[in-house]
Amino acid sequence: MSLNVRNRVASNLSLRMLTQTRSTENYLKAIYRLSGLDFGGLRSGELPYSVGTNDLAVELQAKASSVTDMLLKLAERGYVDYVPYQGAVLTEGPVIVQYVSELAPASGLTGEAGTMARWRVLEWLNHIGTELHKGFGPLFRPNTPDAYKEIARANLGAKFDALEKLVSDGRAWLMGEAFTAADAYLFTVMNWGRLTGIDIARWPALAAYHARVAARPKVQEAMAAEGLRR
Repeated sequence: MSLNVRNRVASNLSLRMLTQTRSTENYLKAIYRLSGLDFGGLRSGELPYSVGTNDLAVELQAKASSVTDMLLKLAERGYVDYVPYQGAVLTEGPVIVQYVSELAPASGLTGEAGTMARWRVLEWLNHIGTELHKGFGPLFRPNTPDAYKEIARANLGAKFDALEKLVSDGRAWLMGEAFTAADAYLFTVMNWGRLTGIDIARWPALAAYHARVAARPKVQEAMAAEGLRR
């Protein structure tokens, strides 16, 4: 039996999942550690990785049967989708962003544990996931009435108005001078504007912010690998 891990963008984020149990945290970190993910591999879309269940058992010094039991519990709590003998899928884009970022703690992408900077990054990830990411959902669904799509665009426009005001104060990134995982997530969500009839150029400061993220070498590499370079 193998454990398949994919970066699958999902809505309905609940960052409270991150602090439920130490055992849960250990399992999720082990999955990403064994998958070989790094921040350079964090991209929009789906990225398949495979981890042997036995390898996970060795990593955690646990019995394979215990690993299976834990995966079933994680599935019940909504952490993963688990199909016996076929694998498990870790979901929730913002949670994936955090765990992948923490594989390289020196990068500072999620702030130092125990500091207000860490909580601010989590605050941003939660805001982006619930207020922006989820807001794009109706625009991607083919059965959404056109009239409601206009309402969804207006609602997102109001969120972008607030972001425009924020980044108009001269800051380089959401957290000020430090680029964080929140910037990577916001960049991905902002890219959906061109697919859904929302022109980011309406917000000059926000468009300039988006261009700064796009110019980062690692972002360029990720987009090229995913075929997203225009």
